[in-house]
Amino acid sequence: MKVFIPFYSMYGHIYRMAQAVAEGVEQVEGAEAILRSVPETLSPDVLEKMGAIEPQKTMSHVEVCAVEELGEADGIIFGTPTRFGNMCGQMRQFLDATGSLWVANTFVGKVGSVFTSSNTQHGGQEATILSFYPTLLHQGMIIVGLPYTFEGQRRIDEISVFSPYGASTIAGSKGERLPSDNELDGARFQGRHVAAIVKKLAE
Repeated sequence: MKVFIPFYSMYGHIYRMAQAVAEGVEQVEGAEAILRSVPETLSPDVLEKMGAIEPQKTMSHVEVCAVEELGEADGIIFGTPTRFGNMCGQMRQFLDATGSLWVANTFVGKVGSVFTSSNTQHGGQEATILSFYPTLLHQGMIIVGLPYTFEGQRRIDEISVFSPYGASTIAGSKGERLPSDNELDGARFQGRHVAAIVKKLAE
């Protein structure tokens, strides 16, 4: 069973979450996690001005996803930062290129899920995931979120920005905050949960 994890990460926060999602996927027997970055749309000059060159070097070993590759997936867990309550432009452009797969009903009946990151505690995490899901529904996918069986979602002793729609983290206004252990645990849980459902559907 192949579970693809296509993500976009400018400063590395979504990448860290994606790694945790992949760990969770591979806790399910027979499941393989495949990390892929979506193509960059910004020029090196713009990325340099945004201070993203060095962080992106840490992710340079991750292969860029080809749209056609997703046809091999049994499940797909997308990772995107928030952009005003929506997915980032890089992810939107990538999804807009999946028309040929939509025509072929490639994703119908496959599991889809989303995780995200924002600068602030109420920076649009839920809106980003919810605005992402219509695309997956148009593709005929089965949406899976982050259920409350993940106990870390109920914690009130620290700031964690989970929702039943999917795992998320806070980056801080300057990218200074990294995902907490609890947030990474939520990402692992989501990966494991998705992979377990993919396995059940395959039985």
